[in-house]
Amino acid sequence: MPSPQQTVLVLDFGSQYTQLIARRIRDEKVYSEIHPFDYPLERIRALAPQAIILSGGPQSVYAESAPICSRELFDLGVPILGICYGMQLMAYLLGGNVEASSEREYGRAVVDVIESALFANTPRRQKVWASHGDRILRQPDGFRSIASTSNAPIAGFEDEKRQLYAIQFHPEVTHSEAGPQIIHNFLFDIAGCTASWDLGDFKRRKIEQIRQTVGTSHVIAAVSGGVDSSVASLLVAEAIGEQLTAVFVDNGVLRKNEAIQVVSRLSEGLGMHIVAVDARQRFYDRLAGVDDPETKRKRIGNEFIAVFEEEAQRIPNVHFLVQGTLYPDVIESVSIKGPSAVIKTHHNVGGLPEKMGLKLIEPVRELFKDEVRQLGLELGLEEEFVWRHPFPGPGLAVRILGEVTAQRVEILQNADAIVIEEIRRAGLYREIAQAFAVLLPVRSVGVMGDERTYENVLAVRAVQTTDFMTADWFRMPHDVLDAIARRVVNEVRGINRVVYDISSKPPSTIEWE
Repeated sequence: MPSPQQTVLVLDFGSQYTQLIARRIRDEKVYSEIHPFDYPLERIRALAPQAIILSGGPQSVYAESAPICSRELFDLGVPILGICYGMQLMAYLLGGNVEASSEREYGRAVVDVIESALFANTPRRQKVWASHGDRILRQPDGFRSIASTSNAPIAGFEDEKRQLYAIQFHPEVTHSEAGPQIIHNFLFDIAGCTASWDLGDFKRRKIEQIRQTVGTSHVIAAVSGGVDSSVASLLVAEAIGEQLTAVFVDNGVLRKNEAIQVVSRLSEGLGMHIVAVDARQRFYDRLAGVDDPETKRKRIGNEFIAVFEEEAQRIPNVHFLVQGTLYPDVIESVSIKGPSAVIKTHHNVGGLPEKMGLKLIEPVRELFKDEVRQLGLELGLEEEFVWRHPFPGPGLAVRILGEVTAQRVEILQNADAIVIEEIRRAGLYREIAQAFAVLLPVRSVGVMGDERTYENVLAVRAVQTTDFMTADWFRMPHDVLDAIARRVVNEVRGINRVVYDISSKPPSTIEWE
């Protein structure tokens, strides 16, 4: 696929915020790519980046295993911005003096800046987010100091002639009040970028690429009902029409009425050719007697592959498989931190491409989640679906603690639907990153009418987060909790008690299993 006109290269030195840097650049409508710190110079030259950003990282530049890029990077004539570790590395490689600070500067800090193109239209004293142990004692020759904090006398420096800039704080984090302006200044005023990254242009280029790749072959797609697979499949469908067959497998652990909604949305609403497979009983049989969450995941993943393979073999001339891989999945596999330990089988359709001799088409692999959502809207998906909360690959199976049965699935489907209905009714859905119900393997005594009951306990979980790496429990208004509890107990046979989960991540996870 031809690249966008301009690319900003982000080199990853292990920062937890590296993806945020790339996303902030794309927020400015400039295309960005992340590559490891040791990305070969010849590839960087071939990429011809408009600018380069060196991410932060957890190590000291003097550590034995410290990630070090080539010194020649700074001779490419490309504007470079170093962030935290990136600043220390720039100083270290170009002859400055870096030392371990007596105390680590972590969290909110106040930085004083002097006049510089990097800090144009920002306050002379500004709140920032710092995270570093080393500090700069002397900048390299040819540089001048442009920022300081009480802990770091040189918190920023520049060599304006060579277009090399560095700061000892994270402009990509929302806690840095002038961060967006600093990134904007670097991209446009220093590096001369233009705001040319456009999803409409991406869509047109991707459709042409898919047509050239596929030719007259047939393509299959595994549609889970989630946003990623739906958008990926719709993009391919727009490119090749009837040459695509989407396969939707009802595994019995979906949301209430989801199987009907998925087929209606994609087939009747958007004209996609879709094959729906009712495999509920097959999955229930595989889950019978299983209460270990990892065993549930594996059995669901393996059974999905078996069902999908059976359906795919009924379709002639198939040479390609559509997969809803996103850019964070790609980054994770090549990051400085190494490949992901666990790949979500349901999302990535296991080992099917190799097993069936299929080639992969990953039409949204260059996009972040928010960009996929925007593309989904352009492709005709309704806003309510596009902004739906995440749903695990194994579905309700990992929200039913203990054995999964058809009866327990129905109980949870009905309760979960009420939880979401009441949150939407209160206008809170978009304020919450993820909300759901969990059926516990606990029964409690209750009273309904004049009769004693002994039924299931339901836990309600709602969290706020931006990256899902950490999350805080959502302070749900009491009247909403009251409405949820009253409706669940009154309308869902089998539940007589509702509790609310007030655990944050860490130490808890978002999902219960």
